[in-house]
Amino acid sequence: MDTADLDHLDAQQLREMVLSLRRGAAADRLEIARRDHEIAFKQAAIDKLTHEMAVLKRLKFAAKSEAFNAEQKSLLEETIDADLAAMELELEKLAGTSATQREKQQPKRQALPAHLPRREILHEPESTTCACGCTLQRIGEDVAEKLDYQPGVFTVERHVRGKWVCTKCETLVQAPVAPPIIDKGIPTAGLLSQVLVGKYLDHLPLYRQEAIFGRAGLAISRSTLASWVGHCGVQLQPLVDALKREMLEERVLHADETPVAMLKPGNGKTHRAYLWSYCTTSYSALRAVVFDFADSRGGQHARAFLGLPGEDGWRGTLVCDDFSGYKACFELGVTEAGCLAHARRKFHELWVNHGSQVGEQALKFFGELYVVEREVAELQPEERRRIRRERSRKVANALQQWLARQRQRVPDGSATARAIDYSLKRWSALTRYIDDGDLPADNNWVENKIRPIAIGRSNWLFAGSLRAGQRAAAVMSLIQSAKLNGHEPHGYLSDVLERLPTQPASRVAELLPHRWAPSEA
Repeated sequence: MDTADLDHLDAQQLREMVLSLRRGAAADRLEIARRDHEIAFKQAAIDKLTHEMAVLKRLKFAAKSEAFNAEQKSLLEETIDADLAAMELELEKLAGTSATQREKQQPKRQALPAHLPRREILHEPESTTCACGCTLQRIGEDVAEKLDYQPGVFTVERHVRGKWVCTKCETLVQAPVAPPIIDKGIPTAGLLSQVLVGKYLDHLPLYRQEAIFGRAGLAISRSTLASWVGHCGVQLQPLVDALKREMLEERVLHADETPVAMLKPGNGKTHRAYLWSYCTTSYSALRAVVFDFADSRGGQHARAFLGLPGEDGWRGTLVCDDFSGYKACFELGVTEAGCLAHARRKFHELWVNHGSQVGEQALKFFGELYVVEREVAELQPEERRRIRRERSRKVANALQQWLARQRQRVPDGSATARAIDYSLKRWSALTRYIDDGDLPADNNWVENKIRPIAIGRSNWLFAGSLRAGQRAAAVMSLIQSAKLNGHEPHGYLSDVLERLPTQPASRVAELLPHRWAPSEA
């Protein structure tokens, strides 16, 4: 509005104009504040990642002079390389780096060896008729080579995109190609799946996979393999987050933890970190396990995973052992269910190691309880609860009374007293399963999920930060959940890595192991 037009406005119109300008100014201030907050948040994240990268780069070069043995040195270097690749990808997403800029920053890679067998995959337009009605003419093609791997054999996929042009309107047409999980990368989803499954399921560190690939005809450096692992870890994380959200909707969960050696590059030693495992029960329709890596056994890690003490935190029934780290969860609304197998194990040790008659008799009581569990395993929850109340309750009451009498006969501090005290002090939690058909009697289900991890502990010598451990936990969550749902892990991960780049964020749950179906292609 021109200044001269203001003279024609009455008082009401002027008031409305002023109010409108004030509202606009207020909205502008809110938008500016929001943008400033977003910029500050992104800059803080960028500064944090940049600092972490600088620390890891110093560790990478320092490792060459520190007193590591050959295996520790190799594991440390490949872990740092994977962490650096993951951080670079996160920085690109935060900074909004374009594909063109990334391409200029990356060195040109060497062509794949000519001796490797090749198979062509043609990408041509569905129609060779231009929108103007003329017939398109093929004037060339773009070729991108991707490295694929089947156990023991490398092959090369030649993706040939024909170039078609209309000579009349000079329109160029090419068929689209789905984006890969690693932008501009040479590995196929199958090769990436092989590396991940090899490392996190078959317990093969990358330096061993480097040797295996070398025998197959192409030596891929462990730094390149580590970079692939780091990229895949970042791309798969949203899938693991979705799996965790669905698992936390269950009313009953198992929890357990196992120690893992974590390498401290500053002094060449290791300290004890922990891999926590949370999973649904054998009675649940949802088959899922989610691992969480932490640098200690503190109970705050369990509370953080369960979202406690927040209002939306998980407050179902947790089946676990007597570890004190879970106690704070029970004070925040979580219901405790004990592990009958842990109680039984203490009497078994008495009997095996000392020939204890108390241990032998206690095992007979536990044996009767487990006979009932085997019989009700396939029944519906209501029927399971009914039978437990009729049969297990009698045995449990008799066992409690017998243990109380035996406790009066043994001296304080003895192994027998400790075994009896463990059961009597936790009796309510140990027998809670009798009145709830959805509860299992013990924690063996989750312990069996963690047990295979112990085989590969030599893989988990981590480089100071938690990134490598958290990445391992994420990938293992998907692999072990795929196995729980009857999927072959390599086939599952290959298909997921193929589809993930084009999968809408709103439909990422379709790729979770309990919902996944192989793509028709």
